Amino acid sequence: MGTLPYADVDSSLRAIAGGAEGFGRFSVGGLHGPLYYVTTLADDGPGSLRDGCRRKEPLWIVFEVSGTIHLSSYLNVSSYKTIDGRGQRIKLTGKGLRLKNCEHIIICNLEFEGGRGHDIDGIQIKPNSRHIWIDRCSLRDYDDGLIDITRQSTDITVSRCYFAQHDKTMLIGADPSHIDDRCIRVTIHHCFFDGTRQRHPRVRFGKVHLYNNYTQNWGIYAVCASVESQIYSQCNIFEAGQKKKTFEYYTEKATDKEEARSGLIRSEGDLFLNGAQACLLTTGEECTFHPSEFYPVWTLEAASDSLKAVLQICTGWQSIPRPAEEVGGGCRAPA
Repeated sequence: MGTLPYADVDSSLRAIAGGAEGFGRFSVGGLHGPLYYVTTLADDGPGSLRDGCRRKEPLWIVFEVSGTIHLSSYLNVSSYKTIDGRGQRIKLTGKGLRLKNCEHIIICNLEFEGGRGHDIDGIQIKPNSRHIWIDRCSLRDYDDGLIDITRQSTDITVSRCYFAQHDKTMLIGADPSHIDDRCIRVTIHHCFFDGTRQRHPRVRFGKVHLYNNYTQNWGIYAVCASVESQIYSQCNIFEAGQKKKTFEYYTEKATDKEEARSGLIRSEGDLFLNGAQACLLTTGEECTFHPSEFYPVWTLEAASDSLKAVLQICTGWQSIPRPAEEVGGGCRAPA
């Protein structure tokens, strides 16, 4: 078995900053700000997660409490924030996080479950947000998406996350009229999509690199390429349940084009199990991007039974300690 990524990110508290693989690799989160301690499970007020996220200065947000935070409305996250759930078990419910017109966000080791209401996503990234890393989060059972990336949001990595008990899991590019979404670039790796129905992900316009993910027992399809999207699927494991179609292509018309088009998928080293069917367009290999055009290295191993076993236990929220803060870096944000 090869080496899983991020062997050193838990060596000290801020070691994860700038450590993502893929398109989100430049995200530093709250690297240059003081620590903000969440001391209450209340939705708002002093010491709350919402209070920390709304502040304009860089902050590294950690938790002194464990439990469920019931959000009565979307929790907007401002730029240069790390929301670091290591060392505690924090579940967000009711609503989700909204990353709107922001940059340099790291979200690590949280649970999202039971989001209710129209257009309520676990993590909604729109518009114009960039340099984002979502790592080791567990997401399930929202009324809309679990992670949606739309409206010119780009340079994003989603890694080591666990997705379950859901229909429309991850949407990248919301509508064929949003032609500026051609800028979208997302990396998704070492994630486990556990029986979720569809959209692992569904992509419009953007460039998406999928590698070393495990998707099993989907309900419609595993991955969907729609209008002008380019998906590079590398060393993933697709294990079918009753539905065997792994790759789907939806044809839509961009508003500035005369003809409708689907997207393209390039599959390299993927493992298809239990009758999973990989239907590829013949032009896919020639027309999709290659990740090496954008970043030099990423941690990749062959799709195998051993990788599948690791992804079932090492994705999503983990019971791990909060790493120690570096010497001289432990300032507390004023309440």
